[in-house]
Amino acid sequence: MRSPRRCTRNGCPRQAVATLTYVYNESTAVVGPLAAFAEPHTYDLCEPHARSLTAPRGWDVVRHEGEFEPPPPTTDDLVALAEAVREAARPVAPRPPEDSSHDPATPTSSTGRRGHLRVIPPSH
Repeated sequence: MRSPRRCTRNGCPRQAVATLTYVYNESTAVVGPLAAFAEPHTYDLCEPHARSLTAPRGWDVVRHEGEFEPPPPTTDDLVALAEAVREAARPVAPRPPEDSSHDPATPTSSTGRRGHLRVIPPSH
C-alpha cells in the first residue's frame, strides 16, 4: 500500500495536508490545500508547518484560511491494500535445501547459515 504523503520539512514525520508553491515573479508563497499529486517545485507540509510558514523579507504569504484536512483514500489506495492482502494470503512455495558444499564459510556441523546470519545451536 502506498504510504500517505509526508511533510517535506526535514525530520518531520507528520502527514502532509497542505502544498506550498512559490510564485517567484510576484515574490509570493502560496500555502493551499494538498495538491492531488506531488509536483516538482512544490512542497507538501503538515498543518503545523503550513500554519507557521514565514516568507523572506519583501515576500507575501497567501495562506488557505479554512481547515487543512488529510486527503481521503483514493481507489489506488484501496486497490493497493487489496493486492497486499492477496499477496500475504498466498501460500509460500517450499524452498529447496541449500547446498552448502559450494560455500566454504558454511560449517558442516549442525550450525545453519542463512544469508549473512548464522544459527548457533544452544550449548548443552
